[in-house]
Amino acid sequence: MAIRVLVAGLGNMGRSHALAYAAEPAFDLVGLVNRSAVDLPAPLQDLPLFTDYTAALAALKPDLACIATYSDSHADYAVAAMEAGAHVFVEKPLATTVADAERVVACATRLGRKLVVGYILRHHPSWQRLIAEARDLGGPYVFRLNLNQQSSGPTWEVHKALMQTTPPIVDCGVHYVDVMCQITDAAPVEVRGMGLRLSGEIGPEMYNYGHFQVLFADGSCGWYEAGWGPMMSDTAFFVKDVVSPRGAVSIRMPESARSDDIDTHTKTSTLRVHRVGIGSEDLSMADEPGHQQLCDREQAFVARAITENLDLSRHMQDAVRSLAVCLAADESVRSGLPVKL
Repeated sequence: MAIRVLVAGLGNMGRSHALAYAAEPAFDLVGLVNRSAVDLPAPLQDLPLFTDYTAALAALKPDLACIATYSDSHADYAVAAMEAGAHVFVEKPLATTVADAERVVACATRLGRKLVVGYILRHHPSWQRLIAEARDLGGPYVFRLNLNQQSSGPTWEVHKALMQTTPPIVDCGVHYVDVMCQITDAAPVEVRGMGLRLSGEIGPEMYNYGHFQVLFADGSCGWYEAGWGPMMSDTAFFVKDVVSPRGAVSIRMPESARSDDIDTHTKTSTLRVHRVGIGSEDLSMADEPGHQQLCDREQAFVARAITENLDLSRHMQDAVRSLAVCLAADESVRSGLPVKL
């Protein structure tokens, strides 16, 4: 029997997930939720469209709720869905506080629901290979990761809206701290962050550029950097580098890559593996999946998690840990002090 799905939030990610459900026989997409009127692609146009999430849950009684709304609603929407009998796929970040993230995980555990967090890089073959090669080298590790976006027009408007609840180092950072957590099994122990408001178009309490350093219990350390806006440089906007005593693994992008192209956020060109005393090898990442194909893979995993009763304990633990690191970075930016975890 197909898994009945309700999708809440029809921005870029919500639409992509809805299209994945519409195309996948394992799912039956039964309804959509969005607070305002929205133009939809043909496969979604005939579906019931609600403006009230609670009413949609009650009317449709889905087996799975896909939550792709703004971050400040994620925790409450996830808990409401699970208490209504549904499993949950929720876009990252899982919540806007560690306490809320832990509340969602506790609810999933107590009710026996599947909870999958939208870490799309977990389903990307190039990133899976990077993680495997880094683990094969062995730690401790140095992580050097960033993703800056030179955004303008509608994309800058979306970024300004996102920053009402979540700064770039949290919204984007959870993806890359999740990668760190998959490579080293050690717990993060301390975070140091700094940031700057580079635009008069955002509130004085907000900042659109930030970076942080994180220390792990095994001695590993790393940094992450994220900036949004029309002022951001398109030079060195994409650094993905993992170093260990035995060598390094790096994602290398072509010179033509642009920071305002959404596929650049997930696509790779070459994976370079360097081993001390042996040399470097370039692995071609040609024919890798695009953004929509990655969403399709992500939702295929959700179907497996439900139908095969997969153990998601480590997945949920990593989601809470990556969020805790990024929220500690935000706290450090605002206080000017390191934060112990």
